[in-house]
Parts: sequence; C-alpha cells; structure tokens
Amino acid sequence: FTRHGPRASSLLARKESGMNATEERITGAIVRSYFEKLQQHLAIDVAIVGAGPSGLVAARDLARAGLRVALFESKLAPGGGIWGGGMLFNEIVVQADALPILDDFGIRHRPADAPGLHTADAVEVASGLIFGALQAGATLFNAIRVEDIVFHEDRIAGVVIQWTPIARLQMHVDPLVVMARAVVDGTGHPSEIVAMATRKAGVRIDTPTGDILGERPMWVDQGEASTVEQTRRLYPGLYACGMAANNVGGGFRMGPIFGGMLKSGRKLARLIVEDLRD
Repeated sequence: FTRHGPRASSLLARKESGMNATEERITGAIVRSYFEKLQQHLAIDVAIVGAGPSGLVAARDLARAGLRVALFESKLAPGGGIWGGGMLFNEIVVQADALPILDDFGIRHRPADAPGLHTADAVEVASGLIFGALQAGATLFNAIRVEDIVFHEDRIAGVVIQWTPIARLQMHVDPLVVMARAVVDGTGHPSEIVAMATRKAGVRIDTPTGDILGERPMWVDQGEASTVEQTRRLYPGLYACGMAANNVGGGFRMGPIFGGMLKSGRKLARLIVEDLRD
C-alpha cells in the first residue's frame, strides 16, 4: 500500500479517534495539573522552606486556619530527618507532652521503658505528617530549592525558587519567585533562609547579637526546650522553626527525640496566625 492507501487511512482514523493518544493525555494531565497548582501558589500567605517535622505540623495548622500555605522541599522525599530514626534504627522518641500532636495526625505510638517517653515508627511518623499536612490543604513542592529571598521595604516578602537538580549542576538558569506574607526557615541545622537574610539583606534578627548564634553540642533536655523557645518571628516577614530556630538561637542539639520539633511547629502556626490577622 502507498502512504495514501487503506493502511494510512486506518492509522489516521485511529489517531483522530484518540486511540493512540493515551500517552499524550497522561502527559497533558500532569502538565496542566502541575501548572495550575504552581500558578495558584505564586502569591501565598505562608512559604515554609523545608518539609521537616516542625514545618509539616505548622503547615497543617496554618492550612486548617484558612491560610494558603506552600512547603518547598529541596529533596525528593519530604520529612526531614525523621526517616532514619536514630542511626538508621527507624524508631524515634517523643515526650508525653507532645503526644497530642501525633494523635491529631493519627500516628501511633507506644510507651518506652523510660518514664515520660514514647516511641514511634519513624516511617509512619514521616509519612503521617506529610499526609496530614496535605489533607489539611497545604501544598508541597518537592525537588525545589529556595536559593534566595525577596526583600521589600524592610521586610522579607517572598522566596526565589529553582529546581534542585539545576542548582546542584550549577546550570546558569534564572529562577522564579513566589511572594509570601510570611517566610519560614525550616531548613534544619544550617538555617539557610535566616543566613540569607543576615548576609545578603544585612538585617538584624531578634537575637542578642542580631545574628545567628549557632548550634551548641548535644544536651537533650536543654535542646528540646530551646527549640520551642527559639521558635519566633525574627524579622518582619521572617520566622524560624525546628532545628533552624534552635541554630539561630544558640540552642543545644538533641538527636532523635522529636517532641520539641512537633511543638515548635504548633507554636509557629499560632504566631503566624496572630501576626497575619492583626
């Protein structure tokens, strides 16, 4: 047959009927859905940088309060340092006074053989926090790195985003911007967002020196308390939670015990709701 013969006509008819377009429809569905999601989050109430335990708890509470919240996670898998538990023993410890937060997420736990402590499966905790935050209405963008902040009229006003692989390959590709009424540093030990604010914008944050004090050695009890205590607004539009807040305020390290992280996220959400509704 020639290309204009019966076989060509049959292929054309199949194409026109959509029988050969499954792959195109799959790709189109992903592209349209993702860009709709991205477009809806170009201007938001709260941008949380880092989807660790404190950021996920805060995201859920903020979303349930009616705020538009997006988490930006540089890794493919959200959850921060929970997944591996202590030295790849995938169990974590949570103090009794933080158990109501696990209960809110429907995450199981059991008493440890030490007063006031409970253990929980690290994988269940990480996946449960992620699921709970998204079900509450928060949106999570993974494999996206925040490489800079937006600074307008003496306040932090948004984040500058880039695909993580592009940043790692050091490709010269311009980023995009997400505007936000509140920006949260949930990047963990490095406090990357606060570091950008102090270094690039030259701001003095709410610490005794006006700068990041740095994390101190391990002391579990003190570290847990300081993580919650140091969760605060550091500058107009800029907040920190979890280990980022601990590092900013010069707190002690505490290892695979997570009550302070969970309580930090809950405290952060209350602070931001109060600030944005004033």
